[in-house]
Amino acid sequence: MNQQDMTAKMAQGTGFIAALDQSGGSTPKALRGYGVDDSEWNGEDEMFAKIHEMRCRIITSPSFASGKVIGAILFEKTMDGMVEGKPVPQALIDRGVVPFLKVDKGLEDETDGVQLMKPIAGLDGLCERAKGLGVFGTKMRSVINQASPTGIGAIVAQQFQIGKQILGHGLMPILEPEYTIKAEDREQGEEILKAEILKQLNSLEEGQQVMLKLSIPVKADLYRELVQHPKVLRVVALSGGYSTEEACEELAKNKGMIASFSRGLLQDLRADQSDEEFDRTLGAAIDQICEASLA
Repeated sequence: MNQQDMTAKMAQGTGFIAALDQSGGSTPKALRGYGVDDSEWNGEDEMFAKIHEMRCRIITSPSFASGKVIGAILFEKTMDGMVEGKPVPQALIDRGVVPFLKVDKGLEDETDGVQLMKPIAGLDGLCERAKGLGVFGTKMRSVINQASPTGIGAIVAQQFQIGKQILGHGLMPILEPEYTIKAEDREQGEEILKAEILKQLNSLEEGQQVMLKLSIPVKADLYRELVQHPKVLRVVALSGGYSTEEACEELAKNKGMIASFSRGLLQDLRADQSDEEFDRTLGAAIDQICEASLA
């Protein structure tokens, strides 16, 4: 797949994006969920080696190349790794899966109801390295905890500011201003979020597009205007702590949004499963999430 092919696949492909981008802070939890105890690794290098083994097992499973997974978001160490003798991005491309890279460096402490992204040191160099490995786009996450108009405005402005920097490298940015699903004022706050995104979309140059990764809204089809916006290539949904079943049920209420799940994809996978059982379990999750994405 070349750049044009990957753009078309992201715009029109039937399926979903797998989030395989757990970073340092979330990796131990992901490994425990996979059945790998903290005692089985010692230090960061061994921890990342364990999570890389899990990701390689997912990527090489037959069900992952079924055509229903149209993209995958990678952690930097995964992008730099190898699978079956190939760089991971190329291994994904060979399976018909468009590679993305998580570029954010974590969150600032909460201010004004939100958590902005920490500064992303070396972003330009990272973008160029990713592009050289065949990566199509990037993803970066910030978090909204309250319906604060000024806080949400700051979150969206930061996402678009860095998104424009990424566009300058010829990569497709996925902007992820996640709204905490347990926030009591989420319905009100999501209306503010939508308005701020629409305002920032108008600041993009002619021909520029971004992707959006958003919490599944309280009000069904709230983001329909974003789905149909000419400056949005695709709107994808995060599972945000929902189980696979809950996330799929909620996603199916929102036409045009497709999934980009992590927990919702991986929750039933275990290190001690046989390859056949592992692939069967992964395939069942892929089928369920794909069906919800096509609703």
